[in-house]
Amino acid sequence: MSYQQHQSHPHAGIAVIMAMTMALGPLALDAYLPAFPAMAASLNVSAHQISLSVSIYVFVLALGQLVGGPLSDRWGRAPVMLAGLTTFGFASFLIGHAQTLNQLLLLRALQAFGGGWATVCVPAMVRDRLSGVEAARFFSLIGLIMILAPAIAPSLGSLILMSYNWPAIFIVLTIYALVLALLSKRVLFRGNFKPPAPTEVLSIWKRYGVVFSVRPALRYMLLQTFSFAVMLLFITHSSFIYQEHFGASESKFALLFGANILFMVIANLSNRKLLKQFSPQNILRWSITLQAIGIVLLILVSALAPVIWLFLPAMMITVGAMGAVTPNTQACFMEYFSRNGGTASALLGATQFSVAGLISAASALLPETILAVVLAQAGCSLICLLLVWGGANGKS
Repeated sequence: MSYQQHQSHPHAGIAVIMAMTMALGPLALDAYLPAFPAMAASLNVSAHQISLSVSIYVFVLALGQLVGGPLSDRWGRAPVMLAGLTTFGFASFLIGHAQTLNQLLLLRALQAFGGGWATVCVPAMVRDRLSGVEAARFFSLIGLIMILAPAIAPSLGSLILMSYNWPAIFIVLTIYALVLALLSKRVLFRGNFKPPAPTEVLSIWKRYGVVFSVRPALRYMLLQTFSFAVMLLFITHSSFIYQEHFGASESKFALLFGANILFMVIANLSNRKLLKQFSPQNILRWSITLQAIGIVLLILVSALAPVIWLFLPAMMITVGAMGAVTPNTQACFMEYFSRNGGTASALLGATQFSVAGLISAASALLPETILAVVLAQAGCSLICLLLVWGGANGKS
């Protein structure tokens, strides 16, 4: 069954709902960042203690995916995704009424667990119905919408804080999740949208064993992880790079940061055009290579001419290439899993967040220089180059 059979002109509407689901992560992570001082004052703790809720969210989001993915293979996408959205919404509502730091952290964990259940279903649902170039184009469409979420989330939080107190941010997230659950039920799950039936009932561990046994697919999982680490290293150190090193103001920093998103959109749109003529595997090779070229330029600029107007375009290429890398990596990886798609999606998402997150955290031990950050990116990029150009080609 294809999306075309589901309804007329379905791609945009379904992609928007799926992208809105995937956007739960960046929205829940970024929208409340401007509220840290107000939350700290309200709960009688420091802003640093409030920041623990970020780390907890990222960790439990990965855990929720690892649990929710196999369950969606066993029980179907609809009950798992709708349960995840409902849990996310319920926890968001309670966070707005938290009285202590411990309550906040516990409820953020519950919120992330629900978010993990919801988001892990999206790549699996795409793979249930599409494959090859068509899947890559659909992932690219989702990605195009997704790119906007981390860009607007902090501004959304600031806008809410102009008129209301910090709990209003989480009330908005509650409404967002519940509306999304309603839309999903009415649009995504109108028909028989169960995943392909397994030939036997498998435990969670056996499902992961089946996924791990598909060796060619693991190459794409590692590609996604280390290319994402390149971007996460920049995000982690972006304030130091642009504000501390180059002396950019807060407003100028927002523009410099947004330039990467602009290039990511260009890369994403170019990817959709190129998929009409080239395979996802070939475009992925070029995109990874483009990212590596950007890093070579960053090394040269950082070592020889460290000025912002040379540094900025090199970083735009490096980070912006992810607009083409991510949808093709997802499509190539998921292509191997016509069965156990939820488990495969869980493994891809959890590995990406956990390994890249550890790399980003470890980068705090590096010397506080731009060149050190760029060399860390170069190490991750080199792994990607070896994976994408070395050995046998992936499944076409």
